[in-house]
Amino acid sequence: VQLQASGGGLVHTGGSLRLSCETSGRFYSRFALGWFRQAPGKEREFVAAIKWSLGTTRYADSAKGRFIISRDEASNMVYLQMNNLKPEDTAVYYCGFKSNSYYSDNIIGATEYDYWGQGTQVTVSS
Repeated sequence: VQLQASGGGLVHTGGSLRLSCETSGRFYSRFALGWFRQAPGKEREFVAAIKWSLGTTRYADSAKGRFIISRDEASNMVYLQMNNLKPEDTAVYYCGFKSNSYYSDNIIGATEYDYWGQGTQVTVSS
């Protein structure tokens, strides 16, 4: 499985960005796709996730009301629309792929994900 994240950039406070993550390769199951972020000196933290078949979503408190995760089944794409961005949103954003829920249906823990993309930098200036 390969994940290709894109769409990061430099924006001012209050601006918007749309991140994209394309899934490719061979896989037998796909339970969820998630977005995480990691700022310098900090651990990778959960931002949002979506269960692929049901479309059920989860958000970190910091993302609720500002970010929207969505998927396009036909193109194997996952998106993260980020609005009203704040300087504290500055980080490298990663998309993760969770293959199945055999052992856990948790989609907010980074250790639950099996594959990761390379990350895309988001910088919000004040």
